[in-house]
Amino acid sequence: MRRQYGLSGTQPASGSSRDLRLDPLSLPARFEARDGRADGGSRQIEINRERVVVRRMVRGMRMTLQLRMPEFLGIARRQTEDAEALVLIHRDPSLSVPLLLSTDADEIERQWSAWSDVLALPQVEEEGEAAGDPAPRRRRHNVIRIRRPRFLTRRKAGRPASEPTVHHGEREIIARN
Repeated sequence: MRRQYGLSGTQPASGSSRDLRLDPLSLPARFEARDGRADGGSRQIEINRERVVVRRMVRGMRMTLQLRMPEFLGIARRQTEDAEALVLIHRDPSLSVPLLLSTDADEIERQWSAWSDVLALPQVEEEGEAAGDPAPRRRRHNVIRIRRPRFLTRRKAGRPASEPTVHHGEREIIARN
């Protein structure tokens, strides 16, 4: 996996040790992020243009989650105690990924549009706005669909005749070779 994506281990975020800064034009990237539910309080995140891979350990069990970009709702701005952050928002809040943490409002605005363009995801002003949209309907994968062609699943089943025709007192003719 590392050779395929050109990852050379954990990439420290550039800038000061307090600020998280990922460049959207230098993907793929691999970094560590805080995770309150994971053992050790951190998780490994690999991000590229097509997917995000999250590796963490919860209660001694290793988890690797591969999430495609269309599964994310968008990129949102989130206010923290002393700075502002850009976050890749997922329906499950524990799978949301931090992208940038900065106090500079102009930099946040530039990076917000850059991340949106690179990942082809919408810019979401507030997280509630993204959560309000219904999820796209999924295709049904059931037994009937596998057994019968699609156009036959729309047809109604035939009805039996009201009274079967019975011919009494007739001889049956059988043709034999």
